Amino acid sequence: MSNQPTRVALIAIVVSEPDSVQKLNSLLHECAGYIIGRMGVPYEKAGVSLISVAIDAPQNVISTLSGKLGALKGVTAKAVYHKLPEEKNDE
Repeated sequence: MSNQPTRVALIAIVVSEPDSVQKLNSLLHECAGYIIGRMGVPYEKAGVSLISVAIDAPQNVISTLSGKLGALKGVTAKAVYHKLPEEKNDE
């Protein structure tokens, strides 16, 4: 874990290649200390699994994880970030 400021995000993952699930789970396990929760739903009609991962981590960790997941064969991953509060100007 890092001392960097963290962001809250949701990573949406669509898996269409079952052979990629083991590597996907391994990548998520590497970031287990940042993960708030995870939900997976198999959608057999479309032949995919839908996974959502809630995470509180430094932005670089989130974007790196999302990128590594999306690079897996048959996996699409996108991160949606919580908007950061605007800084107040002390004028």
